[in-house]
Amino acid sequence: MKTPSDVATRSWRIARAPGRLPLVGHAPRLARRPLEFLAALPAAGDLVELRLGTRPTYLPCHPELVQQVLLNARVYDTGGPVKDKARPILGNGLITSDWADHRRQRRMVQPAFHAARIATYAEVMREECAAHAESWRAGRPVDVGDAMQALTARVTARALFSTEMAPHSVAEIQRSLPVMVRGAFRRAMDPTGLLAKLPLAANREFDAALARLHALIDTIVGDYRRSGGDRGDLLSALLAARDEEDGGAMTDREVHDQVMTLLLAGVETTASALTWAWHLLAANPEAEARLHAEVDEVLGGRIPGHADVPGLVQTQRIFTETLRLYPPAWMYTRTTTEPTELAGHRLAAGSDLLISPYVIHRIPSLFPRPEVFDPDRWLPERAKDVARGSYLPFGAGSRKCIGDVFGMTEATLALATIASRWRLRPVPGTTVSPRAGMSLTTGPLPMVPEPR
Repeated sequence: MKTPSDVATRSWRIARAPGRLPLVGHAPRLARRPLEFLAALPAAGDLVELRLGTRPTYLPCHPELVQQVLLNARVYDTGGPVKDKARPILGNGLITSDWADHRRQRRMVQPAFHAARIATYAEVMREECAAHAESWRAGRPVDVGDAMQALTARVTARALFSTEMAPHSVAEIQRSLPVMVRGAFRRAMDPTGLLAKLPLAANREFDAALARLHALIDTIVGDYRRSGGDRGDLLSALLAARDEEDGGAMTDREVHDQVMTLLLAGVETTASALTWAWHLLAANPEAEARLHAEVDEVLGGRIPGHADVPGLVQTQRIFTETLRLYPPAWMYTRTTTEPTELAGHRLAAGSDLLISPYVIHRIPSLFPRPEVFDPDRWLPERAKDVARGSYLPFGAGSRKCIGDVFGMTEATLALATIASRWRLRPVPGTTVSPRAGMSLTTGPLPMVPEPR
């Protein structure tokens, strides 16, 4: 195992990204074709400098360098233009908070994701997955992206706010959240900040959706405060949380920001990955057949629950490989809080870094035949050879996704439930290519459910 000194003293390749333009740098290339642009950079070096406008930004292209960044959250804090634009939308939650605030927040939110709570949330997942599978009709096309978004929105809303949540509140989340996600990404990718100020219909729609979500969350938090008690959901856990260091509770504003953050993270990312999984399974009949064989053997026609998840190993490998090929969090940013050194290159305080799981997951030296969908990469005898730090769908270090087990449980149950009843076939003529937005999506994906 390499020590920090080994990493510091080895010979690194430092490079500058080609194709820089005056004033705007590489921003147009990143905006137009971000995946292709970034995925080509590891061939140039282990640490690649690019320019967004005139500002230097660095892309670590080696897992050891990525780990060095992610495991030192104090020096490499969350930051950059994306965070600056996200904070007015999400507030000061787990995604946007600075290092010191994040440490306290993480301590207080973590109990909401303990194993006993996950088992409770899994019952919601079980019910919603079963209802969703029941709602499809043989031969009637569904847009799988929309379907998975609706499913994860209902699961996340009910896990956050319990089964007592009014149906109109769940519907409001399903209606407003996609609008908010699209608008947030447009603003994050605008280096000028002018787009949000224009009198555009999309801006008015975004502002209205965001206002509705804020009002809904405030109403629900207020209701929970007045009624008290533990309803077994995430919001109850947040309200009951006490800081182990000072005994303090979260304010309503802090709870609101965490709920907003968990809604965004819990709906969009899992829905995107599940959509990719159905696309990949339809394109890989052998993997699909093995999935069907497993759910038939393990479930025997039952709707799966939390106790079935450990036995659905093939299902989990399929989702794990989907996350490698198409990680929803395809890129995120860090900013140095003090002068430091990375790959032997001096970084000033305030330097921006891009971390891209999509890029790392497709480096051939880390994953042979990286473009191939191969769930057997994650068989125990093969997975042990995966280099540390090269698989990052949930991040790493203290900012690793707090809902990783929640998301894996939800995805496993969704795949198993739907696959036990249906096989999905693409509508002829459908073309799919990755769309890099707030998460990595397929775009429209019409598929036809066929009974098994």
